[in-house]
Amino acid sequence: MELAYIPSPSRGVIHLGPIPLRGYAFCIIIGVFVAVWLGNKRWIARGGRSGTVADIAVWAVPFGLVGGRLYHVITDYELYFSEGRDWVDAFKIWEGGLGIWGAIALGGLGAWIGCRRRGIPMPAYADAVAPGIALAQAIGRWGNWFNQELYGRETDVPWALKITSSTDGRVPGTYHPTFLYESLWCIGVAVLVIWADRRFKLGHGRAFALYVASYCVGRFWVEYMRVDDAHHILGLRLNNWTALIVFLLAVAYIVISAKKRPGREAVVEPGADPSTGEAGDDADADSDAEAKHEDAKGKAEEDVKEDVEEDVKEDVKDEAGSGTKKT
Repeated sequence: MELAYIPSPSRGVIHLGPIPLRGYAFCIIIGVFVAVWLGNKRWIARGGRSGTVADIAVWAVPFGLVGGRLYHVITDYELYFSEGRDWVDAFKIWEGGLGIWGAIALGGLGAWIGCRRRGIPMPAYADAVAPGIALAQAIGRWGNWFNQELYGRETDVPWALKITSSTDGRVPGTYHPTFLYESLWCIGVAVLVIWADRRFKLGHGRAFALYVASYCVGRFWVEYMRVDDAHHILGLRLNNWTALIVFLLAVAYIVISAKKRPGREAVVEPGADPSTGEAGDDADADSDAEAKHEDAKGKAEEDVKEDVEEDVKEDVKDEAGSGTKKT
């Protein structure tokens, strides 16, 4: 008997006239805004300019969406290119299907391009946005709830997810809400990275590597619970192997980087004031103006002093002349 469960939305899209508003897309968009907002605050705290994170996100986000979709389509190609399927559906990103591995990989390429154009060290930027990316994933996972997808095994726990759709091979019932598990895990990852960064002053990409490693741990056990179709290698799902390999690479990076480049970057953005995060050029202009003001003030004081000395000399002369006549 079902005493409690998490209901699924009856539909994942509502229409505002001819315009479809999709829950999956909203989750992605909100996640991006949160990531940019938090990344901007952390970037300023590191000594960068306000707005730089958003400027580079203009490159990173589109690349990330393309990379995430490519990874999904390549690893689940039979959903789009097998008999009876329409390959055009591979472009319908709003229907769900983004692989985080591809999103981070190609999104990283976009971020690298943006950083290179501004002369910013990519590892420092990655450290600043790492917890924001984790929160974006936490929010984005709720898009799976709207689409009634990527759930786990059947269960009758009070927090079970009730699936009502029977399309695409779904079987109505109550299942483990793996989207919720991963969402909560990603929030924990964001908190961990923020704490560790403050505690150990992580730099040179190590905060980002910590995010990657800790996310992979959670993804491994969440992936193990999922029941959707997936490619298997030696009894493990493809994403389990990906999580394991990426985890090892992230840990290796942390260890090697800490030995070769301890501490964190002193300067993260050329021309920015490390103490305020504002443009160094503006600060220099203010300093120049102040210096000019001081020069003008000093010159005025000298002029006044000269005038006083001049007056004193005139008075002395007058007194001297007056004394001569009286004698």
